[in-house]
Amino acid sequence: MATKLNSAQRRTYRTRNKIRRVNIDRVSNRETRPRLSVFRSGKQIYAQIIDDLQGVTLASASTVEAELKEKLKSGANVEAATEVGKLVAERAKKAGVEKVVFDRGRFVYHGRVKALADGAREGGLQF
Repeated sequence: MATKLNSAQRRTYRTRNKIRRVNIDRVSNRETRPRLSVFRSGKQIYAQIIDDLQGVTLASASTVEAELKEKLKSGANVEAATEVGKLVAERAKKAGVEKVVFDRGRFVYHGRVKALADGAREGGLQF
């Protein structure tokens, strides 16, 4: 007998399913791009580029790092998110990644999440 899912579990399932659908190559039925995953807390913002086929993180950046911490006034504003986006794009380029799938997770594409995406595009990532 199937178990009932609560609303958080249903939301997680929907989110993962959308990303999976976007990221699958229709011909070979394999994932083709790594994903740029974003997490936003009340005080910080984090970004990772993850290769789901191998299960490894290729590049990451966050406002917790000393390099950004001294440059930024706060880790919880749009300027900080833009800088994190640029930094993760720069590190992804070094790792040989140019195209990604944007994974905003449960966060609305607005404010800091949008600023991070715009910063990553400025840095040269395509999604």
